[in-house]
Amino acid sequence: MAEIEQAIPVIPIATIKGQAVIDLPTDLYIPPDAMKVFLEAFEGPLDFLLYLIRKQNLDVLDIPIASVTKQYMEYIDLMQELSLELAAEYLVMAAILAEIKSRMLLPRPTETENPEEDPRAELVRRLQEYERFKQAAENIDKLPRLERDTFMVQTDSSTIEVEKPLPTASLPELLRAFMDVMKRVEHNASHRIRIDTLSVREKMSHILGMVQEQEHFPFTSLFNLEEGRLGIVVTFLAMLELLKQSMIEFIQAAPFAPIYLKPKVVS
Repeated sequence: MAEIEQAIPVIPIATIKGQAVIDLPTDLYIPPDAMKVFLEAFEGPLDFLLYLIRKQNLDVLDIPIASVTKQYMEYIDLMQELSLELAAEYLVMAAILAEIKSRMLLPRPTETENPEEDPRAELVRRLQEYERFKQAAENIDKLPRLERDTFMVQTDSSTIEVEKPLPTASLPELLRAFMDVMKRVEHNASHRIRIDTLSVREKMSHILGMVQEQEHFPFTSLFNLEEGRLGIVVTFLAMLELLKQSMIEFIQAAPFAPIYLKPKVVS
């Protein structure tokens, strides 16, 4: 028998700071009411009466006062037994129920000009009014509430810096712009005969100087229509050479939008 008892593992009551506690302390005091738990909580006597009526599926317009009063008094006795502070309004309601019960037990005259009102009428009216307000409060509580169901989010966009790079112009866009300038040259044809020496290198220096003076220089403003076709072609070749040497770049905000030149930033 002793061997069997030694084989049975001992389950500790608790673990405190890593050490298992097997025996209860001898100086531990447990109050006699420490294990009593009060489960139901009501906001007042009307709330408790309504709970008793709805729990038993009773008609609020025809309340069995004797049964409800008995259950109500049992609740009062329970509160006193659990050493809970009994609110005065619960005692007032108990007195009202006792009065209604006694009035219903009294005989009523059968032949009267003004029949006496049902003793339960005032209580029924208060219960109905309380139920309406309670239901309205529950409906309001179900609505989304700020800082409970939803939370306000605030952002400061002034500190957010977003750099939006401009798209570069493609070669077909450059050719389309160049053809537009060529068409304008035809409308400004000159019959004067003169020999001008046009150099691609000089045009490159001229274009680079113009672009550096202004951050975004219009593409069409670099062409001098008085120089004729030869000047237009030399200017365009100078632009392409500068682009090839990564000294300038073409930018365009959107398709078919004006094209601008800007100096190439070397990173």
